[in-house]
Amino acid sequence: MTADVVRWGILATGGIAAAFTADLVDLPDAEVVAVASRTEASAKAFAERFGIPRAYGDWATLAMDEDVDVVYVATPHAAHREAAGLCLEAGRNVLCEKAFTLNAREAEELVALARERGSFLMEAMWMYCNPLVRRLKALVDDGAIGEVRTVQADFGLSGPFPPAHRLRDPAQGGGALLDLGVYPVSFAQLLLGEPADIAARAVLSDEGVDLQTGALFSYESGALASVHCSIVGGTPVQASVTGSHGRIDVPHGFFHPDRFVLHRDGRDPEEFTADPADGPRTTLRHEAREVMRALRAGETESPLVPLDGTLAVMRTMDTIRERVGVRYPGEAA
Repeated sequence: MTADVVRWGILATGGIAAAFTADLVDLPDAEVVAVASRTEASAKAFAERFGIPRAYGDWATLAMDEDVDVVYVATPHAAHREAAGLCLEAGRNVLCEKAFTLNAREAEELVALARERGSFLMEAMWMYCNPLVRRLKALVDDGAIGEVRTVQADFGLSGPFPPAHRLRDPAQGGGALLDLGVYPVSFAQLLLGEPADIAARAVLSDEGVDLQTGALFSYESGALASVHCSIVGGTPVQASVTGSHGRIDVPHGFFHPDRFVLHRDGRDPEEFTADPADGPRTTLRHEAREVMRALRAGETESPLVPLDGTLAVMRTMDTIRERVGVRYPGEAA
């Protein structure tokens, strides 16, 4: 790594890896130098698509590449523990997609490994790095709506997804919660922290994954958070946070908003919109920039996406799965 360029490796070649790499190659201070897949053919095709100089047909070779400053792990989340752990063991810094792992135990193992090695590790929770989400949190923290009373958030896709799809496959950590519910859960915990108590209900598939899940978080402050996720029904994908003196509404696509509306008691509504200079709402460049900023500063984790916060989200999702009866292969009974 130099003061000018951070060198990236990409681990996996699916859709999210392609989206992230497309944003990386547009950043003047980022260079994608290697990509790895389980097959050499997939890695080479990805490398040719994005002009990446090195393509590896296994993860270990990428992990050992000394020219790579940080690896972006973009496998399905069932493989995050193995892939990210391999990179951390080899001394690489890691940005790992969400859900961070299958469960809190795996997440704790990765965090402990990163801290032991002094390596950078961050969950790719791009929502937390979004400038408009950061503005919303700052307003709440500054008391713009008073004391937070309720948070609501939902994320549902209409599907239907066939049984063979990864979202229905227990071996790949399938279900609505880990793939989609991580956003509403993370939004609630961004504003309220880890809940004191959790109630949850779900509809399960024949394979044993959650087709849709609803959860109610309660806090010692008296606040409540209601979250919902689904792979059998398209929802508004909206969020709101209500306080003792007002409310903030985030319309469709709350995890990458282009606007939100602040309602303060006794005042006209105020609309906050994204700066066009920040790029399209779907851009992943904000999390990439945060990783590179932290690496240049010598930080081993990001204050925007702290590891303790990631662990708290994983604990919450473990509790929800326990409440609704979802267990993945290999997890203890």
